[in-house]
Amino acid sequence: MVDAPEEQPVAASTMPNVAETTEPASADAFSDAAGALGFTGRPAPVRTAAPAPTRRARPAAKVLRTPFRRFAAATGSLAALGAVALLAVGTTIPIGSHAIAEAAVTTPADDASAADQTVAEAAGEQLQGYVAGSDIAEQPLDHIDGYSASTYASVASADGISTANAFYTNDPMADVQYPFVVGTSMSSGYGMRWGRLHEGIDFTPGEGAPVQAIADGVVRTATEAGGAYGVTVYIDHIIDGQLVTSHYAHMLYGSLQVEDGDTVEVGDVIGNVGNTGRSYGAHMHFEIIINGSTTDPQPWLEEHAGERLSKEDRAAMRAAETEQLGAVFDD
Repeated sequence: MVDAPEEQPVAASTMPNVAETTEPASADAFSDAAGALGFTGRPAPVRTAAPAPTRRARPAAKVLRTPFRRFAAATGSLAALGAVALLAVGTTIPIGSHAIAEAAVTTPADDASAADQTVAEAAGEQLQGYVAGSDIAEQPLDHIDGYSASTYASVASADGISTANAFYTNDPMADVQYPFVVGTSMSSGYGMRWGRLHEGIDFTPGEGAPVQAIADGVVRTATEAGGAYGVTVYIDHIIDGQLVTSHYAHMLYGSLQVEDGDTVEVGDVIGNVGNTGRSYGAHMHFEIIINGSTTDPQPWLEEHAGERLSKEDRAAMRAAETEQLGAVFDD
């Protein structure tokens, strides 16, 4: 309880008459004390927490189609937009970054849409492709006619050729090649077998694999009645000025792609591997015949396959084939 301040003595003539006052003295003291303490006699108001402000539902966000627009919507800063655009483009394609920087700086900051459009136009005009330096040498690209595959392995897979245990690598751009576009296996070589001469080598790329002509030439024989050889083809060539005949046997019935007298070019498909004639399993019996006698095809192919002739040598070879074999080439 607070003590009242000590009263100062006053003159008797100034003291009021207690009987003449309209309110008791105690009432005056209470009022004075209530006024000093800020007491009004009314109950204190009960304070309640203010209601949380109601959030307005956001409209559905629009689709941001470009990286530039996404960044502008997230940051609201055009300067940051230009910096990120420069960083992203500069690390991938240096050319054109200066143009994009100018577009980002000169565009008003309060027009994000115009900025995006300007930056995109600058990128579209400047960044059309990678420009190699002058010190980068061009490499020739080999093309395989008839194939869209980029690797020889995919060519083999598309043609059904097994490359397991391949004993050679073929050059599909050479003027003399192996009878299959990719390397494959061999089951039997040239030499004595079962008491007689096996006059060729047996390739085993799998049944149905396409067989190709090893060089330009003229078909001497193409028949499905080859006796022990089954479906068989003989092709005459002029190679290194010499008459060479290639022989392909045991191919599938109905697979022949050539006829007697046809002119073929290296790599032309002549039939498909089969199991016809005197054969024990799908394979392609291949022979090289020179001066009427067979020779071991394996060392002959190792020596000649992969040869790439000059334009002059190729023209001379074709002229000899035209003169000696009656070949007619469609150049």
